[in-house]
Amino acid sequence: MDYSTRTMHTSDYEQALHLWQSLPGIGLSSADEKDNICDFLKKNPNTCFTALNNGNLIGTVLGGSDGRRGYIYHLAIHQSEQNKGIGKKLVDLCLNEFKKSGIQKCHIFVINDNAEGIAFWEKIGWQLRDDILVMSKEIKD
Repeated sequence: MDYSTRTMHTSDYEQALHLWQSLPGIGLSSADEKDNICDFLKKNPNTCFTALNNGNLIGTVLGGSDGRRGYIYHLAIHQSEQNKGIGKKLVDLCLNEFKKSGIQKCHIFVINDNAEGIAFWEKIGWQLRDDILVMSKEIKD
């Protein structure tokens, strides 16, 4: 399979959203609306990537940092292109950019019943942690 990778652009949003909506295990919220993703890409221009095949978006990874830790969101590979190393390639691109900026640790949030996603992350060397919980609070008006 022939594909290319590049940083993600705001013009990729529609294809990315379509991909995310097509895959089980991708949790979407208002944070994934176009304006919010465009802001995320502006704040993280070097850590968000796409995989393309003949101009068609077949994969995404969003990487962001708080300056201390890296965070990966929406690693998504079109179902027909999974298990070909594309996901690992996108993750490696993101991690390499984190490393260049001095980030030494990265986290990924995985929906707890996404067995396929958990298996992927474990396969490429990530460890499931049972010593922390994630807590959230909506802070909108």
